[in-house]
Amino acid sequence: MGIGVSVFLLAVGAVLKFALETDSAEGVNLDTVGIILMLAGAIGLILFLAVFGHRDGRGETVVERRIE
Repeated sequence: MGIGVSVFLLAVGAVLKFALETDSAEGVNLDTVGIILMLAGAIGLILFLAVFGHRDGRGETVVERRIE
């Protein structure tokens, strides 16, 4: 899951939790679904940044010398 998917899940979860007026749709509590989506997006974002956040573009430089 990348940054885009994580932010999308956070946004959809926030809309379901805070913006919709109906509290349930056919037996599904939209507040709970919104909270679950926001948690999944936040966990995905934190994991993505933990794994890929420390890349600074400077890789290790390997220098090989030939001995003649």
